[in-house]
Amino acid sequence: MTYSGAVKVGGPANVHELADLMISKVAVGSMNNNAYLLRCRHTGEQLLIDAAADPRTLLSLIGDDGIASVVTTHRHGDHWQALADVVAATGARTYAGRYDAEGIPVATDVLLDDGDTVRVGRAELTARHLAGHTPGSVALVYDDPHGHPHVFTGDCLFPGGVGNTWKDPEAFASLIRDVEDKLFGALPDETWVYPGHGNDTTLGNERPHLPEWRERGW
Repeated sequence: MTYSGAVKVGGPANVHELADLMISKVAVGSMNNNAYLLRCRHTGEQLLIDAAADPRTLLSLIGDDGIASVVTTHRHGDHWQALADVVAATGARTYAGRYDAEGIPVATDVLLDDGDTVRVGRAELTARHLAGHTPGSVALVYDDPHGHPHVFTGDCLFPGGVGNTWKDPEAFASLIRDVEDKLFGALPDETWVYPGHGNDTTLGNERPHLPEWRERGW
């Protein structure tokens, strides 16, 4: 199956096969949240990004091999509705941004700061703290040694703009600055973006629109 990044609630997972990592994307819940299962192709270890909703679907995706860890990108409830059930069923270690963990009603085992490493088998992901949508949102960057980077942005970056900051100028200024500096400023145009809702994009597709986003303020 060719990976498109287009999924719908109730539909099958779309699988992005990389040299060292397999990324399975599904849509779950009433807000069409994306959840991503990462599997190391060398060790079989798995990591879930955002146990958003519908634990039955997520546990079916995870399968009998279980998961070693689950990362919650931020504190908003639509991104952790299935977290308690998934952790109870798998015993997974939980990760979240340091400044959002208190808003997630499942204990966080590992608090993430900017630049921290999260491992899945032999693959390494780098946490980037992006403040504005929430105080402690984190993106995860996988710098594929055999290709271009991949970044899981939660609700901080989508096709067409950054995440909602509810017309708060300070929050928007913080988010656009962090996204520009830590994603667009650090990663190439080929970087594949996996957002918390909707279709995927690349940094190259979005980069020309950064001045427009700044001018409109959202």
